[in-house]
Amino acid sequence: MHPIALFLASLLPLSASAEVQLDTPRAGWRQGSDEGAHFIQEVNYPASSVNVAADQAETARIRGLIKGVAKVAEKPARLVVNGISMPLKVQEDGRFDRPFVFPSGSNNVEVRSPDGQQTRRVQFYNQGSGETPAKLRVALSWDSDNTDLDLHLVTPDGGHVWYGERSLANGAAQDVDVTTGYGPEMIASPTPLKGQYLVYVNYFGGGYGDDGNAAVALTTAQITLITEEGTPNEKQESFLVPMRAPGELTLVKRFSYP
Repeated sequence: MHPIALFLASLLPLSASAEVQLDTPRAGWRQGSDEGAHFIQEVNYPASSVNVAADQAETARIRGLIKGVAKVAEKPARLVVNGISMPLKVQEDGRFDRPFVFPSGSNNVEVRSPDGQQTRRVQFYNQGSGETPAKLRVALSWDSDNTDLDLHLVTPDGGHVWYGERSLANGAAQDVDVTTGYGPEMIASPTPLKGQYLVYVNYFGGGYGDDGNAAVALTTAQITLITEEGTPNEKQESFLVPMRAPGELTLVKRFSYP
């Protein structure tokens, strides 16, 4: 073998990228169902990842495996759902599993390996059958591990959705409280009230490395607002907010619906 070819061949095992496997959702047409399509999930502290209910419907979850993720475990994977990009934390064995109630119509999901070299993408048409679509969705994610940011939403009637009160009588609800980094946390409502909403982000705690020593406290929050999801009138707005120190509570957005 030529010396250059031999040299390149010796590099292959070291440069091999992670492999992304997406078990659900699958591409194509499918019939949805509201049975087992849970939005609010239980959280066990300390929480290492987003949990899903034992009977979570396959049509209302994002589940898969990233093989070889240990080689790049210091970085999160990326999850892109209908154009919304957010970090995706995976377990030590490379598995990920989170709930997501998809709107009726065309949807697309993409998972990128932490090294950015491998991608798995599916597009599917969800024929609704009982699910209640979210007309308003607020998503929070952030860019540092071992940190805890919390999403708060104040509704026009004075209601307050947060990890301490995750569902309101007006229909607004939070899916999960992620305490160890990246998120995403989401608050959604199928019946949003007309009027002014306030979005807050609280830097609850963290800023420490795996060794327990203080790390860089600055973390950047990404907030995405989606209205009329899955309809021709859908609108998305994403923006970044620097969170500088634990204990900081920031009003990041004031908006009116519709």
